[in-house]
Amino acid sequence: MNYIEVAIEITPYTEEYAEIVMAMLDDIPFESFSTEEPLLRGYIGQDNFNQQNLKTVLSFFDNGASEFSVSYTTSFIQEENWNKTWESDFEPIFIDGLVTVKAPFHRNLPLTKYNIRIEPKMAFGTGHHQTTTMMVKALLDLNGEGEASGILCGASGALGGKWRSLRNKQVLDMGTGTGVLAILAAKMKAKRAVHAIDVDIVAVNSARENAWKNRLAEAVHTLYGDGSLIQANKYDVILANINRNILLQDMDTYYRGMRSGGVLVLSGFYTEDIPVLEQCAVEKGFRMVFSRDIDNWASMILYKE
Repeated sequence: MNYIEVAIEITPYTEEYAEIVMAMLDDIPFESFSTEEPLLRGYIGQDNFNQQNLKTVLSFFDNGASEFSVSYTTSFIQEENWNKTWESDFEPIFIDGLVTVKAPFHRNLPLTKYNIRIEPKMAFGTGHHQTTTMMVKALLDLNGEGEASGILCGASGALGGKWRSLRNKQVLDMGTGTGVLAILAAKMKAKRAVHAIDVDIVAVNSARENAWKNRLAEAVHTLYGDGSLIQANKYDVILANINRNILLQDMDTYYRGMRSGGVLVLSGFYTEDIPVLEQCAVEKGFRMVFSRDIDNWASMILYKE
């Protein structure tokens, strides 16, 4: 399939404004979005693209009804160049000398303890983004292998000395994207099956394909949907790399979906968002035990007593 890339410039740009635009475009069948300040880029099959529909939706932002304005350009992406573009941009990722995320076409790379193969597609979460990297680091910490493992899992650690590894822990990867975190949790011997949920059907299919490529098709159970799929008091670990507003909205759902002594790992927000997220989490009953940041992106680890 040939694609149309729609590059929407948002003035002034914020992640929240980009989310508003994405929400307004919900009825247009974009397959995926990516953000790179000041642009929101949407990708849609050529046969599904209707420029008049796009103009009608975006005209809402030209009538003074919003705090920002938008303009856009379109470009054609031929099918034969689509995967080539992504493959040429996809570099293998090495995290803390323990995790490698690579594509099938990468050869002769050093072996690490956890080697994850994924097809480089549009779904968020290949590991290149700072937030995904921090989520991987958090899993290493919880498995007793990361730089913060002593702080969290030691005999007198912030998790009360009850944590040693992810082995036999029931894990949920909320907003799984390409499935990297769910696959890593499965490789760390989390209880089968690791649950993975995403609201983007393209991401769901990508995560399923990647679980299969890693010989973990039975170890990772991927579902299409949102937080409403979370079952009460079921999980020992919930991973949610989404965005601030969704995290705030679903904090109570995460709390109810977690067993006592469980751990919630959050990312997808900026360092300045930590106070409001911590306040919301504490009000629901969580205790903040650790945070880290990379390039102003942040992550948090919270504990349910």
